[in-house]
Amino acid sequence: MEHFIEKKSVLAGGAIFLVGILVGLFIGYGPRLRGWIRSRRPSDPQQAATSKTAAQRSSSSSATKGMSMPQDGKDETPMASMQNMAPGTVMLNPSTQQLIGVRYTEVRRARMERTIRTVGLLQMDDTKISRVHVKIAGWIEKVYLDYVGKLVKKGQPLFTLYSPDLVSTEEEYLIARRGQKYLGNSSYAEVAAGANSLLEAAHDRLRLWDVTEAQIHKLEETGKAERDLTLYSPINGFVMSRNAYEQTYVTPQTELYDIADLSTIWVYVDIYEYEAPYVHVGQPASMQLSYFPGKTYRGSVTYVYPTLDPKTRTIKVRLEFPNPGFALRPNMYADVELNVDYGVETLVPSEAVLNSGTRQVVFVAKPNGYFEPREIKVGDQFNGETVVLAGLKPGEKIVASGNFLIDSESRLGAAMQSMMASMPGMSPKKK
Repeated sequence: MEHFIEKKSVLAGGAIFLVGILVGLFIGYGPRLRGWIRSRRPSDPQQAATSKTAAQRSSSSSATKGMSMPQDGKDETPMASMQNMAPGTVMLNPSTQQLIGVRYTEVRRARMERTIRTVGLLQMDDTKISRVHVKIAGWIEKVYLDYVGKLVKKGQPLFTLYSPDLVSTEEEYLIARRGQKYLGNSSYAEVAAGANSLLEAAHDRLRLWDVTEAQIHKLEETGKAERDLTLYSPINGFVMSRNAYEQTYVTPQTELYDIADLSTIWVYVDIYEYEAPYVHVGQPASMQLSYFPGKTYRGSVTYVYPTLDPKTRTIKVRLEFPNPGFALRPNMYADVELNVDYGVETLVPSEAVLNSGTRQVVFVAKPNGYFEPREIKVGDQFNGETVVLAGLKPGEKIVASGNFLIDSESRLGAAMQSMMASMPGMSPKKK
């Protein structure tokens, strides 16, 4: 009996000991157990939101690996520091920069000159073409200039003309001269004035009919009217056309010769409408011809036509070149260059500019491997360089190559930053 009571007492004590252990475990691990149980229940909205936020933080941390932003304080995370930099700024370590081939250049100021190249057509100078007519009807007796293309000098005889009216006028001039000789000193003023006026009128008529002073002087010396009148070349030049033939009756309406002075030559070129603002009168030009390899002619712009060809969208420009030796001939073709001086401009390599069609962006290199996208305003592009009108300053360091890959990383980083900023609890807290 005593043995039974003792055994029962031992069993009761062991039970009490086990209960104490269970109570201690429940007190110590109860909260963790309850949290684990709640995490396994999808019906709890608050716990589901907390789990989703933790997963997004883990995903964003993985996605932004290799892209970080500078920190202003020890308690500020890289994501929080994105608020203090331009959107899209990225950081690449030196090995990554070498891998994608990043190359730098500096924004510079320099004088820019551009050459407009076009094809020109040579023509005669319209201001130096003389068309020979007679001013009195008659017959051509003798022709001195008898073929096209001949070079003539000013004052060289062209042909002789017989005109009855001209012979009559010469005789009238001789009569008026004799009358003025006897009556010019008359005591009657009216008589003397009449004699002088008659001589002067006859003299003017001869001059209006292209009789030279030398011919009139010869007429005075001989006192005999000349049957034929010789007409002379008015300019130096080449005969371009001829209608003067012996024994031909001509009138003032008959064009007998075209004589062109080719000491200067005109060159017509066509330039596109976008180049028109850079072409002006007096602008220097150069010209080369395939007929004379290696030789360059120098001239200038003399006229810019006011109309645009609607078919070719070009504007005609006239240039003038000196033509010593008459090597330049009408209807030749030539390669023409016009020099355009833009002055001093801010320049960057064209490959450094990312052009989306609506905006132009370059990446400015910052310290510690950071690259900041910056929108700029550009001007003309030529010779591999682009004129910057606004957005950059001389001396700034920019990316010249590899910017496409940097732009992709920048766009990804900006998208991630925008997404995280819109999430609850992801905005950095300010102390």
